[in-house]
Amino acid sequence: MSAGTAGPSGSSRTPYEGERSVGQLFAAATADLSALVHDEIALAKAEIRQDVKRGVAGSVSGIVAGVVLLASVPMFSFALAYLVHYFGLPLGGSFAVVGGAYVLVAVVLGLLAWRSFKKIEPPRRTIEGAQATADVLKNARPRPATAAELEALER
Repeated sequence: MSAGTAGPSGSSRTPYEGERSVGQLFAAATADLSALVHDEIALAKAEIRQDVKRGVAGSVSGIVAGVVLLASVPMFSFALAYLVHYFGLPLGGSFAVVGGAYVLVAVVLGLLAWRSFKKIEPPRRTIEGAQATADVLKNARPRPATAAELEALER
């Protein structure tokens, strides 16, 4: 091995047939890293989309609870209060019973909404994948190791 025939990396050997050059390896690693990042983004979108659907379901339940509470109170309060009054309860007590029933319906619908919101989770697989990628990148070398560094690692 003469100093005049050595390449930039200090090696004078030519790649064997089917062996890739450093540039080809770097291009392949860059393409793989790009694909990994795109896959992580796609996973994050899928997990977030699922949580958004759960959030929409909970929001719809909450909105329905509000609509039922507001729309039913003026429509049926008087009729129901007078019906209860017809069975012997004083008129004030009749209105209190009807109001309590509407509050109970609203509480049940609100609990359904709360249960839907409680199912929303952070995108765990995306976080784990991103952390694994970050760990790999922390240990990656930005340049090929020199012969001296490789010998130091072997010791």
